[in-house]
Amino acid sequence: MLVLVRVQSRALFFGPYFAVNNFMKLFGLILLAVGLVPVASCQSTPKNMKPENFSISKSEEQWKSELTPEQFRVLRQKGTEYPGSGVYDQHFKPGHYTCAGCGAKLFVSDRKFDAHCGWPSFDAQSEDSNVIEHVDYSHGMVRTEILCKQCGGHLGHVFNDGPTQTGLRYCVNSASLNFEDAKK
Repeated sequence: MLVLVRVQSRALFFGPYFAVNNFMKLFGLILLAVGLVPVASCQSTPKNMKPENFSISKSEEQWKSELTPEQFRVLRQKGTEYPGSGVYDQHFKPGHYTCAGCGAKLFVSDRKFDAHCGWPSFDAQSEDSNVIEHVDYSHGMVRTEILCKQCGGHLGHVFNDGPTQTGLRYCVNSASLNFEDAKK
């Protein structure tokens, strides 16, 4: 009886109904595999900065010697710190935030708010306009990446879900920032 069952299941395997179902399953698996390869590659490979024309240009060795390992990973390799781990997430002193890579003024403290997302959030950049935007296709989604205009350091992303009149939420890695107290 056991042999008969195997023969019948093999007959079904090569039958026309099963052939169509196998094709659809195989097609679905191929689509899944092709769709996951770019996502997996984006998450596992550090993104080194593209050579662009920024006013401050340094070699990778210079950046490594001047930045902490975490700052280098975030600013130069487009990394992201864990939510809630940054020193400036719940930091609300008066002053301004500068680029940790070059010191360019990026954000002022009176534009900062608590977005409850785990990263420092601002609704506008400073009047110096040292933040530029690029389209970011990493991690299987389309976002707007924000960079320092002077050195090209990766700061984070900007989203159009902010609670203020600007409607923007600049979500910034603390590792990409330094803070300067307001002058008295």
